Amino acid sequence: MSASAPSILNWRVIVPFVLTGTIWGSTWFVITGQIDGVPAAWSVFYRFALATPALFLVAFLIKRRLRLNRPEHLLALLVGLFQFSGNFLFVYHAELYVTSGIVALMFGLMMVPNALLARGFIGERVPSGFMIGSAVAIVGVSSLLFNEWTTNPDAGVIGGNVGLGIVLALLGILSASVANVIQANPTGRAVPMVSLLAWAMLYGTVFDLGFALATAGPPPVPTQPGYWGGIVYLALIGSVITFPLHYNLVREIGAGKTAYNAVLTISVAMAVSTLFEGYRWTPITIGGMALAVLGMIIALRSKQVS
Repeated sequence: MSASAPSILNWRVIVPFVLTGTIWGSTWFVITGQIDGVPAAWSVFYRFALATPALFLVAFLIKRRLRLNRPEHLLALLVGLFQFSGNFLFVYHAELYVTSGIVALMFGLMMVPNALLARGFIGERVPSGFMIGSAVAIVGVSSLLFNEWTTNPDAGVIGGNVGLGIVLALLGILSASVANVIQANPTGRAVPMVSLLAWAMLYGTVFDLGFALATAGPPPVPTQPGYWGGIVYLALIGSVITFPLHYNLVREIGAGKTAYNAVLTISVAMAVSTLFEGYRWTPITIGGMALAVLGMIIALRSKQVS
C-alpha cells in the first residue's frame, strides 16, 4: 500500500467494503436453500462449475497471465483441493445441522489457525494482543455454540446433530486456513491472484464432480427456479464479483484494515439468520456475540501492519 492510499472514508473504499461484507454475509443463508432436498456435494459442484469459467473470463479481461508453470499448477491444485473442495464441502454439510449465522461466526475465528499455521510454516510472528483478542473471541463463539447445542432451534436447520455440524465447520475452517497459508509462499506471490484462484477453482471443481458422483450418485436436476437463482448468486456474485473487489481493497488500504470486513460479514450473516431462520437471541447469545466481535477487533488491531 502506498503513502497516497485513499482514506477509508473514500467511496473507492466504502463501496467495495460494504458490498463484499454484505454479499458474503448473505451467502451463508443462501447456501441453506442449496442443500434442502439436493445433495450438498452436487450443489458445491454446480456453484463452481458456473463460477470457474466466469473467473477465467475475469482474469482474461483484466489481462492477467493464465499460463502457469509446473510448481504454480501444483500450488493451484493444492489450493483448489483445500479451498474449493474441502472448505466448501465441509461448510455445505455443516449447514445441514447448524444455523448458517453460527457457521459464519465460527469462520470469523479462521484468523486463529491462519496465524498458527503461518507461524509454523513461514515463521510469521504472532503478537500477544492477537492471542488475547483471539481468546476473547473464542469464549464468545463458544457461548453461542453452547447455546446452539443445548437449545438446537430447528428453524432453518435441516438436520439435528449440532455436534456433527460444529465438527464439520471446524474442518472447513482448517481447510480454508491451509489454503490461505500455502498460497502465501514465494510461488503463490509470483502468480496473479485471480489467475491462481481460477486454476485452483478449476482443479477443485473437478474434484467436487468426482466426490459428488462417488457419494451422492447421478447428478440431480432441481426444477425450482429459486435453486438455480441461488446457484447464480453464489457463483457469480458471491464468488466471482467479490474476489476482485476484496483483493482490490487489500491493494488500496492494506490487508490489516481489509480484515475488518469479517466483522461486517458476520453481522450481516447473523442478521439474516435472525430474520429468515428464526435464530433466537438470549442474554447469553447477545453477550457471546459481543465478546466474539470485541475479541476479533482486538486481534485484528494487533495484526495490522498498514
